[in-house]
Parts: sequence; structure tokens; C-alpha cells
Amino acid sequence: MDKFMKMAINEAKKGIELGHGGPFGSVIVKEGKVVSKGHNHVVVNHDPTHHGEIDAIRKAGKKLKTFDLSGCTLYTTAEPCPMCLGAILWANIDKVYYGCNINDTELIGFRDKRFYEDDWKKYTKLTEVDREACLALFNDYLNQETKTNY
Repeated sequence: MDKFMKMAINEAKKGIELGHGGPFGSVIVKEGKVVSKGHNHVVVNHDPTHHGEIDAIRKAGKKLKTFDLSGCTLYTTAEPCPMCLGAILWANIDKVYYGCNINDTELIGFRDKRFYEDDWKKYTKLTEVDREACLALFNDYLNQETKTNY
């Protein structure tokens, strides 16, 4: 067994035992060293965004003092959901290894698969409003001397 995946599994077990949420644990590694570990906190924090990958990404960013996790690899017990995949892409994580796939997570009652197969826009209504005011805000940001684009 891969040593980092074993750590992710142990992190998931910790979360299950503590009643924090589902069986999802993650480990972020850089240059062969563990940067952070995380597990699902959805239930305990009443936060649908507090997945194991998100937990590990937040901790890694704080530890490395950057939002750019280029050069990092993520090990996770399940194929990342679309939200986590988006966070992985925003963080510039180079490689992801996962254990179970979306079909496996569906078998234990999680609904990730529908977000991959369905038109996700049908689950919520997206409507543009006050675009000009928001563009002015964007222009204010663009005209700053210091920017945090990534």
C-alpha cells in the first residue's frame, strides 16, 4: 500500500471515529514530505464545503503561506467531487491520487455522480444582476497596485 494513501485512509478513519463526516481523508505532499492532512468535517461543522480535500488544501496554504500549491501532490480516499476538483485546480496541485471512484461513493449514499452526469445548472437558478456595478468593483481591483490574481 502507498504510504501516503495509507495516511489519507487513517485520516478518514479519524474523521469517522470523531463523527465529523464521511469516509474522506486527504494528504498533501511536497517533495516527498507531508505538508498537511485533512478529513471531512461536513457534519460536525454544518458546512457542506468542508470536504477532506478542502480541509487539507486550507491547512497546506496556511502552512506554506501561499495559495499556490504548485509542486504538491494530493492523496485522497475518493475521487474528488466537482467542488474539490475546482479547489485543486485553483490551488495548482500538480497530481491527484484517489482510492474510490464516483461509482463507489454512490454505493454508500453520496450523490457526486449526479454532478458529473447531469446539467448541474438545473439544481439552482443563475441570474445575472447589477453587472455594471460589479464591473466597477472589478475595475477598482484592477487599478490597485497590489493584486492577488492566480
